[in-house]
Amino acid sequence: MLTMYSKTNCPYCDKAKAFLENKGIEFRIVKIDENETAREFLMQQGFKSVPQIFNDKELFVEGGFQGLIKLTDAELTNKLG
Repeated sequence: MLTMYSKTNCPYCDKAKAFLENKGIEFRIVKIDENETAREFLMQQGFKSVPQIFNDKELFVEGGFQGLIKLTDAELTNKLG
């Protein structure tokens, strides 16, 4: 299952969430403004913006929402394994 790191009042996070829901892809949301450990994890990975989407501990797609919407359906299926 994917994990989307997001924060409150993030329009790109909301768009990424809607995109994944429309594709029927299961994911969970971790809000970095409510979870210090999650925020620290992203910072340690070198990220300074959200959304960041991971499949387990591996980055699912670079570029957050913009990277996500560039994936074709075949690429999404392939990345989800």
